[in-house]
Amino acid sequence: MNEQPEPSCSDDDLLADQGLRRSLRRTVMLVALLNLGYFFVEGAVALAIGSVSLFADSVDFFEDFAVNSLIALALGWSLHRRAVAGKVMAGIIMLPALAAIWQAVTKFSDPHPPEVLSLVLTAGGAVVVNIACTWLLARWRSHGGSMTTAAFLAARNDVIANLAIIAMAGVTAATHSGWPDIVLGLFIVALNLTAAREVWEVAESESLAARALAGEDIDDD
Repeated sequence: MNEQPEPSCSDDDLLADQGLRRSLRRTVMLVALLNLGYFFVEGAVALAIGSVSLFADSVDFFEDFAVNSLIALALGWSLHRRAVAGKVMAGIIMLPALAAIWQAVTKFSDPHPPEVLSLVLTAGGAVVVNIACTWLLARWRSHGGSMTTAAFLAARNDVIANLAIIAMAGVTAATHSGWPDIVLGLFIVALNLTAAREVWEVAESESLAARALAGEDIDDD
């Protein structure tokens, strides 16, 4: 018989505490609302100035809203159900990547530069929102498995993307070209694909732990 991994129940023990569960739920709902609000702000500006990178980042805010809302619903679920939710989140994280690809392709034929000042101000506001969300989620990163991992990674990656947008705005002002905006949009795609892979791997680990708890044999490969 193949050896079975000994699953850790520390996360389950922590989240079994009703007070801590309520605290986590309040945190993720606050993060969800912050992201939903700035999704509308950044999306409106992105469409107005024709920015690929800002549009991709605005969809990131909606992705974060969806992920954190799902966490609030899934608290208290079994390891198996949490693993399934984690895989769903990995798919959600890929949505901004698809949106950025679509926007970039449509702009290939006319790579006009976005308006720089609006780009910088909007991306700066996004940095503030995402740093606040990352700080709120940091203490929960190691608890709740793939669900809170998904939320933390999404917020962390958004901060990186926001700072890159601000730097790209300077390049755009210097070159008067829309290509830096397109290239950065594709960079944001890469960030989201990486986060999706990491969340999927955590969810797979939870799935194995759930099978071990159920007494199933776990293959070594």
